[in-house]
Amino acid sequence: MQITTYQEALDYIYSFIDPTRQGSPDPAIAARSLARLRALLDIAGNPHQQLAAVVVAGTKGKGSTCALIEAMARAAGLRVGLWTSPHLSSYRERIQIDREPISQATLIQLVRDVQPIVDAFDTATYGRPSTFDIGFVMAMRHFVAAHVDLAVVEVGLGGRFDAAATITPLIAVISSISYDHMAILGPTLHDIAYNKAGIMRPGRPAITVPQHPEAAAVFAAEAQTVGAPLWLAAEHTVEPWLASGQPLTYPAPPQPGRLRGGFQRENARLAMGTALLLRDQGVPIDDQAIRRGLAEAWWPGRFELIAGPPRILIDGAHNGDSAQKLWQAISDELPHRQFILVLGTSRDKDIAAIAAALAPQAAHVIITRSNHPKAMDLDRIAAEVAPFTNAPMQIVPVVAEALATAQALAEQDDLICVTGSLFVVGAAREALGLAVAD
Repeated sequence: MQITTYQEALDYIYSFIDPTRQGSPDPAIAARSLARLRALLDIAGNPHQQLAAVVVAGTKGKGSTCALIEAMARAAGLRVGLWTSPHLSSYRERIQIDREPISQATLIQLVRDVQPIVDAFDTATYGRPSTFDIGFVMAMRHFVAAHVDLAVVEVGLGGRFDAAATITPLIAVISSISYDHMAILGPTLHDIAYNKAGIMRPGRPAITVPQHPEAAAVFAAEAQTVGAPLWLAAEHTVEPWLASGQPLTYPAPPQPGRLRGGFQRENARLAMGTALLLRDQGVPIDDQAIRRGLAEAWWPGRFELIAGPPRILIDGAHNGDSAQKLWQAISDELPHRQFILVLGTSRDKDIAAIAAALAPQAAHVIITRSNHPKAMDLDRIAAEVAPFTNAPMQIVPVVAEALATAQALAEQDDLICVTGSLFVVGAAREALGLAVAD
């Protein structure tokens, strides 16, 4: 079939979704998935090997860290590709150059180009490619064709067996680690950190932030095993952890200009540390570019405040640790009369941990869900939330209607918070006219 429209291109990409294919904690199964992608990349010309790239893994903050690194590199005059997931409203968000989402016409052409590659693929040996596989191949080919100077690549899940593990990065970046995706990555911080640490490569610097001791020990062991110089984006300097050299000084206080929330300071330190290490490798990012990128970087749906009254805060916190940090940032930065919580999440999330951090603070709780197939059932969310609140609770299945219900309940000094899932966040942004789904 000849792809001629954007919708046909999307239909082709999504036709490779297999609802029976689930992520597995079995390393052998995960390794086979990675082998499948390597084989697909090989017949596509191995575009990932033609890129200078930074790979960013982590449980939380990795998207914001990607946005900050991208902004700093772009402020230095570099042409920068950005691959992230999931998207909020448009698939085109996943593949960007200089923060411009790929055009519909270019995506159509990429799909046309990848069709014969997929048709020639040895499915008998490797199995059918996934939607994520195809998107990753298209992104890498797009970046090569556009002659980007640097690709900033966000890990989709884990790291060791993710698509990004096919890349040998200039810098391996690991943001904060906490509990998430335990059914796939394992039940302990050691297991989760082991998966994230898999992006480290021999002789290539790696950088992380202060971590729980269980995760920190894993990163130190992995760095020693593979021979990766390991750096720590600490409070005041970037410190050599298992690397030679002197501490590096941040060229500005780690306070992003447009990315609100105290938790973003840690991401800012990590991004600035990455930029400094890139500079050491000859990538021309000067102090002025770092400062400008820090001031201008933007990542929607993360502590995104919409002016009121009443004010509406949209944040993609989707695990207990993120929810705790969200509430701390609200307490520190957003004084309010009543807190109205609009909450929806995905089936694989620890809703009890999210509820424990946020529900006790709420004067009203409105339970909702996105249209995503992985959205958690409304009754289950309500049952998980109930032990943590005495506030009135309503179930409103459609995000736009849930938001309207919250607005009807709120007075001008109240704060509405929509959280629990990036898919819910995307629907809320569309309801508020901040984005258009395609």
